[in-house]
Amino acid sequence: MSKRLFLFVSLAILFAIQGTFAPADEPLRAGIIGTDTSHAVAFTKVLNDPKAVGPLADVRVVAAFPGGSPDVESSRDRVGQYAEDLREQGVEICGSIDELLSKVDVVLLESVDGRPHLAQVKPVFAAGKPVFIDKPVAGSLADAVEIFALAKKHNVPCFSASALRFAKDLPEMRSNPPMGRVLGCAAYSPCALEPHHPDLFWYGVHGVEILFAVMGPDVDTVTRVHTDDTDVVVGVWKDGRVGTFRGNRKGPHDYGALVFGAKAIRPAGQYTGYEPLLVEIATFFKTGKPPVSPEETLAMFAFMEAADQSKREGGRAVSVDAVLKKAQAEVAARQ
Repeated sequence: MSKRLFLFVSLAILFAIQGTFAPADEPLRAGIIGTDTSHAVAFTKVLNDPKAVGPLADVRVVAAFPGGSPDVESSRDRVGQYAEDLREQGVEICGSIDELLSKVDVVLLESVDGRPHLAQVKPVFAAGKPVFIDKPVAGSLADAVEIFALAKKHNVPCFSASALRFAKDLPEMRSNPPMGRVLGCAAYSPCALEPHHPDLFWYGVHGVEILFAVMGPDVDTVTRVHTDDTDVVVGVWKDGRVGTFRGNRKGPHDYGALVFGAKAIRPAGQYTGYEPLLVEIATFFKTGKPPVSPEETLAMFAFMEAADQSKREGGRAVSVDAVLKKAQAEVAARQ
């Protein structure tokens, strides 16, 4: 290869790379998939705040793809307005996911409906873009299994979490000398239902996230009691500890937990806004290290799927491992 041709090729590669990734001294360019949730607007306000500091100053939302689900009222009726709100914040609205991917370094998958997440994240993985997937990670446990399998296959950093996982006092509960070893947890949150999702995936996921933030992923069996206004789900962990989730559809719209330690009992998990989650997301985008493992997220969604099975079977205890293996077999059958 001649020196002139070598120089030409080198410059072409350099310009291609610069067109794909933000310069090292500039914020990462983030793209939002799904403008049918208030998260899209709220997250953008925090990340694009000119006064942002620390990790929050390292990411800026520059583009969004509206998406939307016509059979989900809370998606259909909000997607257009939230897209316009983002446009007014200076965010470019794209006509396709592929167009968005050509303009960004990292992705926030925000579609309120978990069902399209698998299809929406596939081109993100193919493009090699790190991605945060908002709750619920998927519309079914099998789709969640496939999402994390694809992330591993493409070697693309990926994680999912509710903002409640990083609520006040929760992150340090698993290792807290004054509390001692965690013996149990009673978590609670609102638990509105949506007919296209397993019952707890839609909103109960917030309280279940609190429960797992404290207890960890090694849950064994799940039993559920269901009424029109309330769900109570009891999990027995593999070491014999017991954790419960109470999902409320009547009464105050509130979140929290009571944590039972070997030395003390303390409340925790009060909602403290989106900023703690966004700090974790921004740090993840910079480091490629997810703050929540795929294994823990899958255990959490298997817990919620097992709760649905327990409801169908009149409150019988259901094995979480068996539910997860069934979903894995379903994914294998798709191949």
